[in-house]
Amino acid sequence: MESPVRAKARAARIAATLADWYPDDVHTALEWRNPLQLLVSTILSAQATDVKVNQVAPALYARFPDAAALAAAPIEDVETLVRETGFFRNKARSIKGCALGLVERHGGEVPRTLDELVELPGVGRKTANVVLWNCFEVPGIVVDTHVIRVSGRLGLTVHAEAERIEIDLMALLPKDEWAPFCNRLTYLGRRVCSARMPRHSECRLLGDCPAGQAQT
Repeated sequence: MESPVRAKARAARIAATLADWYPDDVHTALEWRNPLQLLVSTILSAQATDVKVNQVAPALYARFPDAAALAAAPIEDVETLVRETGFFRNKARSIKGCALGLVERHGGEVPRTLDELVELPGVGRKTANVVLWNCFEVPGIVVDTHVIRVSGRLGLTVHAEAERIEIDLMALLPKDEWAPFCNRLTYLGRRVCSARMPRHSECRLLGDCPAGQAQT
């Protein structure tokens, strides 16, 4: 088993390689103009690509531009506007519930703390950390499906649960690297370390990747 010191050193090498490989990829690929838009777009991104959300979301925000409008929106209209992102009924309910929570508890504004965000309907730790980092530069670990897969392959965690992975990565990396590291893992997962056919020969992390070494 890898010692904590060696694990931190390897995580630092991985972080440095990713920073050199993807120097500008430190923020979400979701498009947004204000914290509410990013909050809603992140809810929509569950089981949907960022590309699809970026195509669908502008019409939703044009029709319902603020939390009060979303809270009062007919659920059928929201469902129609977000249908193409999949699971549209659940997402529409979450968006309306979240908007209502914003109006009732926060004057329609998106709060700036994790505890307040995760109390809103449809908002888990991943969504909250996306908003906090991208909108307010609050460090956090964003664990999406790519981070779950890639961090496991890299041997940075032995867990499959998002919250356990979050704890493991927080222990391995300095706080100011948490969010950029996770964003870069996501980009790596999309471009190279895919779920079905990871392209080990193209990966600059092969020397620090137990899964990749086992396959080469």
